[in-house]
Amino acid sequence: MKKHEKLLAWLAICGAWLAAPSNAAEWPERTVTIIVPSAAGGAADLTARTFAQYLGGKTGQSVVVEDRPGAGGIVGTNSVKSAPADGYTFLLSTNSTQAANPYLYKSLPYDPLKDFRQVGMLGTFGSVAVVSPASPFQSMPQLVAYAKQHPGKVFYGYYSSSSQVPSALLKARAALQIDGAAYKNVTQIITDLRGGQIDFAFVDYLTAMGQIDGKGLRPIAVTGEAANPAWPDVPTMSSYYPGFVVLGWLGLSAPAGTPEPIVQAMNRYLGQAVEDPDVNGKLSRLGLQPRRMDVAHFETFVRDDAGRWKQWIATAGIAPQ
Repeated sequence: MKKHEKLLAWLAICGAWLAAPSNAAEWPERTVTIIVPSAAGGAADLTARTFAQYLGGKTGQSVVVEDRPGAGGIVGTNSVKSAPADGYTFLLSTNSTQAANPYLYKSLPYDPLKDFRQVGMLGTFGSVAVVSPASPFQSMPQLVAYAKQHPGKVFYGYYSSSSQVPSALLKARAALQIDGAAYKNVTQIITDLRGGQIDFAFVDYLTAMGQIDGKGLRPIAVTGEAANPAWPDVPTMSSYYPGFVVLGWLGLSAPAGTPEPIVQAMNRYLGQAVEDPDVNGKLSRLGLQPRRMDVAHFETFVRDDAGRWKQWIATAGIAPQ
């Protein structure tokens, strides 16, 4: 009887093992949900919807985008951590949720590396320092010179903990006495910039693109490694302060334990999407610089990015909340 029971158990294990790849190969068989940990209508939301439309067309299944903003991306991210690891719930992950938050908050309800499988990249982006069209500051050196001559008279805005980093780095690198104001969202920052309540802000490329194109804001410097193709004449911050490069990114992550064949399949869809001319063009117009990355490289990238944000946050002197 014992031999018979062992044989049955072994056959059951083999059957489950053989069935797993088959089930994964048929994925997706129902609706896939992408959770965006920020507000509807924002850059992350629009990026997720662009990919969702592509994925739905390729798989023939519905792909739903749900916006769950709150607490610097923590609310939406934690909801994905708690979701079933069955390949039907993904996080529109960002540098904030997976790399910066561990150093911006004293405690997190999730571990970005242990609780998630990093699936793949959609693209990278920098931040751009913007001022009102009516601002007297035509360049970053002009703004810095004025701030040095008028300590405590220059104000900046930020709308998340990670968006505070470029301004705080400028404050530290240029030894300025400037003050920041925390906002609930970037829309309020844009309103106050135009109204003259604050002097400047660093805004991600995706959010700033439409405002700059519409002449609602004026760019004076970017935090990317090179000039943004959309504003080729706008200098980089590193041209003023060597090494001043702050980049963000958008990608997909899944709950830890998501089947490997599904992770690899979704990564292939991501890669195909960023190389698709239509999708690539849409993402580029949003301000994203599309970038393909396989699963192994993306996992390493996220781990390394956490180290970069740790260093930036320490240099900026930002205390965890």
